[in-house]
Order: sequence, then structure tokens, then C-alpha cells
Amino acid sequence: MVVDNTKTDTTETPQAVPRAPDFSVATQPSYARTLFLGSEGLRPGWGIAFYVGTFFLLQKLVVQWAWAHDFGVGGLWSMTLEEFGDLVAAVIVGLVLARVEHRPWRAYGLPARQVFGRLFWAGGLWGFAGISLLIVALYGLHAFTFGHVVLRGARLARFAAFWAVMFLLVGLFEEFLLRGYLQFTLARGIGFWPAAAVLSAGFGLIHLRNDGEHWPGVLAAALIGFFFCLTLRRTGNLWFAVGFHAAWDWGETFVYSVPDSGTVWRGHLLRSSLHGADWLTGGSVGPEGSVFCFVVIAAAWIAFDRAYPRSRTLAEHAILPLPATAGSSSLRSSE
Repeated sequence: MVVDNTKTDTTETPQAVPRAPDFSVATQPSYARTLFLGSEGLRPGWGIAFYVGTFFLLQKLVVQWAWAHDFGVGGLWSMTLEEFGDLVAAVIVGLVLARVEHRPWRAYGLPARQVFGRLFWAGGLWGFAGISLLIVALYGLHAFTFGHVVLRGARLARFAAFWAVMFLLVGLFEEFLLRGYLQFTLARGIGFWPAAAVLSAGFGLIHLRNDGEHWPGVLAAALIGFFFCLTLRRTGNLWFAVGFHAAWDWGETFVYSVPDSGTVWRGHLLRSSLHGADWLTGGSVGPEGSVFCFVVIAAAWIAFDRAYPRSRTLAEHAILPLPATAGSSSLRSSE
């Protein structure tokens, strides 16, 4: 008998244990996170909504605080306190959002290292030259009379200093409010120049609150705001615009003593007067409502474009981050 010594292997090969299915919900961020945060941090719409809403709440408190007491001088001190409080409110909300979005403060246009630096004083010279050019044009057309000086000595010095401080606060507040955090954030969403157009239109419309303001003045304010956006674009910050804004208003209100956006304030240097058709003098609006104001704005745009060419200013004042990827809508993206 033949014995078969061949052994049959009856051991079964173990099968791999199937893995549990991967569910995308386990690896994706939460709905709340994607709703509020994008690839660049807090989504622009939420940042703008928080900034505007919180600022207006604080502004209501500021107005109550500033006008709670009569400080005399025709309300000038209360007006100054309100302007200062508005600036503080705008800056506080910006600082909070800078922390939330993990961005440097300089990204919003007012780098502390350049405070009252060369750009600020250059802007001041341009602003005073701009309003002077407008007044000289009206004088040459017999639409403006200088009159005579009504302030002298200590009163002249006090009011000159008061209006300088007042319009510095105005320049800082209005430039940061509309061309600081809001400009930076809205530009992230829709691009720099569309954001500039929207916010400049808002800047013009805000002036309708002033007594004596009319649509020519509103349009002029919007175009000046758009020019300030050009200065932001070319210099990388708001200091030129702050200096221009403050010096223009100081020259208009104090030195040449004419209506500023429809308002005539006490404590001005001259007893000057405007006379002629409204299209020429600006009427109740003041020189900002004159057709020649638009000529001055256009001249300022052309002169600034030549004095601060993009190729040079990008190298000298590039303080804001350039876009990391093509198509970025950050503030310093290509023009």
C-alpha cells in the first residue's frame, strides 16, 4: 500500500478588516467657522458690519458726553470734544478688529512710526496750496473779496491754534473712518478702486448733514475723497491725506474765512465775502461748491500722479503687505 505523505494546508488566509468610511463632516471646519472666517481671516462683510455697528453705538455715547455741559465759546469746545471722541471710537474698534484678524495696525493706514512725518507735512503744503489756488481763482474773477483782518494779537494766535487742532482731529477721524479699516477691508472683498468709489460716495453724502450744503459740494467732497484714495494707494498710508485734509479745512475756515461745506464758524481771520453766481462762488456751500473746485481737484490729481509715480513710491513707502498670490485684492495689489 502506498502511503501519501503530502500534507494538505488547511489554514485559511485571514481577510483584512474593512476600514470605517471617512466622513467629510469629521475633517471639515464647522459651519460657524466657515460662515465667519475665510482663507484671509474674518470675512470682509462681517468685519465691516461689526466696525460700522460698534462705531455708531460708541458715537452716540460720544455725542451725549461732548454736549452734556455748556463749555461756552458758542459750542466750539463741545464740537472739538465730539470730534476727539469720534476719533477715539473709530480707532478703538479698529484696534479690536486688528487683534481679531491678527493684522498689524499699520495695515489700516496710520503707521505710528510715520506720525507727523514727511508725508504729513507734504500733504499739509498741498492742501493749503489747493485751497489758496481756488481762492485766488475766485479773486481773479472778482467773486471773492479778502476784506480786512478781524483778529489780532493773542486772539489771533489762540484761534489759529484752536482751528489747527480742530481740523487735525477732523482729518484723522474722517480719513481713518472712511479710508482706514473700511477701505482696507472692503478692498479685500471687491478690490481697491471699487471700494474707493463706494466709500468716497459715502464721504460726499455724509456732508448733506451740514446746514447750507448742496449737491455740488457733495460731489466735490466725493471727488476729493477719491483723490485721497489715490494718495493712499501711492504712499501706502493716510498721512499725506490727513495733512492735506487738515490744511485745506484750516485755510478755508480760518485763513480765508469762507463757508466750509456749508458752514461758517466764528473765530476766523478775515471779514471776507463771496459774490456772484452760485456756480462760480459755490453759494451757501462755499468755494467747495464752485465749478473751479473741480478744476483744482483735477489739477491736484494730475500733479500728484507726476510727483508720486507708482514705481518710486512702492519702493519708498511699501509698508502694507503685497499680495501673496495673483489676483489678491489686498490694498497694495497692482493698479
